[in-house]
Amino acid sequence: MEDVKHTNDFWNANLYDNKHAFVSTFGNNLIELLDPKKGEKILDLGCGTGDLAKNLYDCGVDVIAVDKSENMVRQAQNKYPNIHFAVQDATDLNYRNEYDAVFSNATLHWVKPPKQALQCSYQSLIQGGRFIAEFGGKGNVQLITDEIINQFKLLGFENNIKKFPWYFPSIGEYSALMEETGFRVTFAQHFNRPTPLDGDQGLRNWIEMFANDMFEGIPRDKKDLIITIVENNLRDILYHNGTWIADYKRIRVMGIKE
Repeated sequence: MEDVKHTNDFWNANLYDNKHAFVSTFGNNLIELLDPKKGEKILDLGCGTGDLAKNLYDCGVDVIAVDKSENMVRQAQNKYPNIHFAVQDATDLNYRNEYDAVFSNATLHWVKPPKQALQCSYQSLIQGGRFIAEFGGKGNVQLITDEIINQFKLLGFENNIKKFPWYFPSIGEYSALMEETGFRVTFAQHFNRPTPLDGDQGLRNWIEMFANDMFEGIPRDKKDLIITIVENNLRDILYHNGTWIADYKRIRVMGIKE
C-alpha cells in the first residue's frame, strides 16, 4: 500500500460489504459499457472494497485499483490479494499516458474539485483512451439529505449543513467539464434508480455509511435522535412493502481522449 496521508477515514468497509453490496452490483452494468478487452490496462478509480476490480481482473484485464480510503483498500487487498490496490486521491494521480481506460463507479460524487479529478483521469489515459463513469447526479438522494438538513436546522446544528460531502451535477454541467478538460463526450445519461436498501434498518445504515461526515461533532445521542426523526418523517415516502427505497439519481458518461 502506498503511504498516503489522510485526515479522517470514515469508511466502514465491513458495513459497506455487508449492507451496501448494491453499489458493486449496479456497477456490473457499467462494465458492459466499458466493454473491457483482454490485455487492456485499466484504472479502477474509487475501487471501494474491490468487487468490480475483481470482475475486470476476471476479464483478463491488467487492472490497477485505487481508492482514497485506507479502510476500503485494506479490505480489498484482503479479499483479492492477486490484484494491485493502492491508496490514492482521484485529484492527485501521477499517471501519464498509461491506461487504455479509466473506470469509475459510485465515486466521483465524493470528489472535489471535480475538474481536477477529470484532468487527472485525462492525463492517465493513452491517446484514444476512454473514460467511463457513473455517479450521483442532480437530485440524488435529495429527499434523504433535505430531511437531514431540516433536522439540523430545527435542532441547532446549522453549521453541519456546510459538511455536505457530495457533488451532484446536472448532465449538462458535467459534460461541459469533460469537454473543457479535453474529452470528446460520446455518451451521457441522467436517470432515476430507486435503490432498495437492505433490511428494516436500511435507511439508518445508509446514513451511517454514506452521510456520516455530515454528523461530525454531533453527540451520539443527538445523532441517533436525528436519524430516528428522519426515518419517521420519510417512512411514508420511502418505505414500501417492508423495504427502504433510496431516491437515487445517476449520471453515466463516456468520453474519449483526443
